[in-house]
Amino acid sequence: MSIRLYNTLSRQKEVFVPGDPQRVTMYVCGPTVYNYVHIGNARPVVVFDVLYRLLSRYFPQVVYARNITDVDDKINAAAAANGEPIRILAERYAAAYRADMAQLNALAPTIEPWATEHIPQMIALIERLIERGHAYAAEGHVLFHVPSMSDYGKLSGRNRDDMIAGARVEVAPYKRDPADFVLWKPSTAAQPGWDSPWGFGRPGWHIECTAMINTHLGPSIDIHGGGQDLIFPHHENEIAQGEGANGKEGGQYCRYWLHNGYVTVDGEKMSKSLGNFRTVRDLLQHYPGEVIRYALLAGHYRKPLDFSLAALDQARAALDRLYGSLPPTDNALPPARADALEAALADDLNTPLALACLHETASALRKSTDPDEQSRLLATLRDGADLLGLLQQPPAIWRQQGGMGDAQATGPTTETIEKLIAARQAARAARDFARADALRQELVALGIGIEDSATGTTWHRLHAEAMA
Repeated sequence: MSIRLYNTLSRQKEVFVPGDPQRVTMYVCGPTVYNYVHIGNARPVVVFDVLYRLLSRYFPQVVYARNITDVDDKINAAAAANGEPIRILAERYAAAYRADMAQLNALAPTIEPWATEHIPQMIALIERLIERGHAYAAEGHVLFHVPSMSDYGKLSGRNRDDMIAGARVEVAPYKRDPADFVLWKPSTAAQPGWDSPWGFGRPGWHIECTAMINTHLGPSIDIHGGGQDLIFPHHENEIAQGEGANGKEGGQYCRYWLHNGYVTVDGEKMSKSLGNFRTVRDLLQHYPGEVIRYALLAGHYRKPLDFSLAALDQARAALDRLYGSLPPTDNALPPARADALEAALADDLNTPLALACLHETASALRKSTDPDEQSRLLATLRDGADLLGLLQQPPAIWRQQGGMGDAQATGPTTETIEKLIAARQAARAARDFARADALRQELVALGIGIEDSATGTTWHRLHAEAMA
């Protein structure tokens, strides 16, 4: 089975063919660590985590780099306001970011480069750009000269006027062209900075990723991912820097560009002024990470995704059904592959279809009465769930917690629930079905749902919308 991905550069789906089948390289733009990340930052993490899992099945080595941007004007301002060095602030929020993403079942990247640890590489890259006629120094700045790259704009497809307007370029007398962008800029004594051939200063945003890619992955990589908002100017400028510095001998900077769509909240763009700014950390106080992950996978990654509490509640109910299909423990399972689900992911990460395949398998498992078929279906369900990063908890823990929420704190104890279930089972064995139905209704009234299957009775905590 081949993997097909939509390449922003070619504007079409292409069969994925890596430059080196023995070593696939993927770089995803990571966070700027000056605060807790919002739900929009989490979407590329989850999307490219699924791609990482898929690629790892097809190729012997996948080198996945996701950077930390730890020098930026917002970081500088936040650190100054706190009276602390930028590194201390960055390390605090980078640790929070890792912890939050781990709650979403995101695997750690192979490499996590930090921008400030690559200043010498950035300086060397800028020097090469100057030598090759693609950059120039002016008044303590170094700028990339956009007209020096004849194919500049090939990723975004924007014309020159749109590019200048879209980049919100700074009008400065030292620029040779309005579209030229900063590679290095001067720092005051109060600002973070490093010595360079052009004076004490700090790097521009775009040069950071190019330097980290060249250092850890090489001059030409297979996949570069990020949010749709990064296509221009960030990724467009990365191409110019990478191909400008490395020349034809360096090859194509990146062969496949993948971008996820925007995240809105309740149909509107996230904004602190609108009160709909959702950080992952805040959401994790009310929903388990797996619920957030499911909600992020419910839409195709290239499409806009409207994120709402209703969507989270739907995701939690869907996971309740999936976990409800699992036996309390997994015995030795036969080897199985979720072929239909994997095929959906291999077609440009069609996660909505993959989730449908997962539910179809779970439904078949619930209905099956044949032990051999049950084992095969369970193995298939587990395989597909692993590809999606779902069903990672012991089912008993999920059921008892009801996907976390507040139900556990206010609902009946596990001991009470199990006594009622045992009484219902005794009533059924005695063929006292009226009593058994009454006990089921009593459990529902307490916020407990139950499911009977050939392997026994399982239970989970219901949520308000399921009990209404």
